[in-house]
Amino acid sequence: MTASTPALGGTRDVPAPDPIAREYLLLALRLDQHIAGLVDGYFGPADLKARVDIEPLRAPADLAADAAALRSRVDAEVEDEARRDWLDAQLVALETQASAIAGETLPYVDHVERCLGWRPIRRPDDRFAAAAKVLDDQLPGNGALDERLREDDALWTLTVDQARVVVARLIERFRARARDVFGLPDGEDLRFGFVTGQPWGAYNWYDGGRRSRVDVNTDLPLRLPNLLGTIAHETYPGHHLEHAWKEADLVDTRGRLEASVLLINTPECLISEGLANIGRRFVVAAAEESDLLVELAALIELPIARDPVELRRAVERRVAIRSAQKVLDDSRVNAALMRHEDGRSHDEVLEYLVEVGRFPHDVARKRLEFIEHPLWRTYVFVYADGEQLLAEWLGEAGDEAAVPQFDRLLHEQLTPRAIAREIASGANAAETG
Repeated sequence: MTASTPALGGTRDVPAPDPIAREYLLLALRLDQHIAGLVDGYFGPADLKARVDIEPLRAPADLAADAAALRSRVDAEVEDEARRDWLDAQLVALETQASAIAGETLPYVDHVERCLGWRPIRRPDDRFAAAAKVLDDQLPGNGALDERLREDDALWTLTVDQARVVVARLIERFRARARDVFGLPDGEDLRFGFVTGQPWGAYNWYDGGRRSRVDVNTDLPLRLPNLLGTIAHETYPGHHLEHAWKEADLVDTRGRLEASVLLINTPECLISEGLANIGRRFVVAAAEESDLLVELAALIELPIARDPVELRRAVERRVAIRSAQKVLDDSRVNAALMRHEDGRSHDEVLEYLVEVGRFPHDVARKRLEFIEHPLWRTYVFVYADGEQLLAEWLGEAGDEAAVPQFDRLLHEQLTPRAIAREIASGANAAETG
């Protein structure tokens, strides 16, 4: 996940925005006054932020009208097709959110579709049953599956001090790999820390100036295998690298100041979270994962690392478990639809996450807290659906062959519908070729 603090905007020299970008930034900052957390990061002109801070509050209905009017201007005044498509999609999301707080509510899935530029896809439960069978096979024994999983989890659970060492090593490794594969913009940097009391597992706070802060939440146990995906997601080639490159390219070089604000519950989130999820494969290939876990377990002297043979066996088991759990993670999509579209109760959805998604009770409660949060109830789909869309777009090419295409995600203004059009165009070309 990614976020930032809008108060940090204007800590560096920023070029003046063109009229379209200027109105887009003002609209976003004004709407954030009604929807706390909508602005996920602002590093644009400080005078625009200051102006919104002191002007009278603008009514949500007026902001919806502003968004619609700006969409018309974008269609008439923006020549670049990709930029026009990106601005239009973002403005549909802002108009939808402004209309919602003005009282014009839509059915849940329709609201999500207009915000994210993508209609959520419900998953068949038999996929989860098959993944649960993999867990059962990997964890033989007579006890209940959740009990056996807890025992295996305990082998990989870290103290905060151990996690600090692992995170530092992973950031160093992933940064070096990202530098070799994608390059790094001048001056990029990040730091990390640990927090509690949040509905998310980790967060990238992008401050502008090509700098990020990454927080890892310790409300739930920290487990070594999970940190590989978490750190790649938040740092390299995930949120930090994406935002740093887009600031360098889109804002600083091309003057597209609309990219100096990051907005929750908009189409850019589906691309960003999908990018952050799928980017892991470019910094730790599947064939390297086992060796990396062995290396890290030895580095922090996990008890299981005392026996190299048992460690290797446990690592191979854990890699298979992670693959199954990744499938089970998609049960959050169904859980959100059950809660907000089907009207199922809190307790029913919690039971679904435990019984079908196979989440431990404490994790299921944290997942449901996120699903029920006023801001994140729309956002919950961006991870699974974003990754699924981009995986289809990247296709079956090996990681090396897919690098140029993934690199576009770090530099271009792409929307879910633009990605879908490229997928359809490729399919049509294959059919006629």
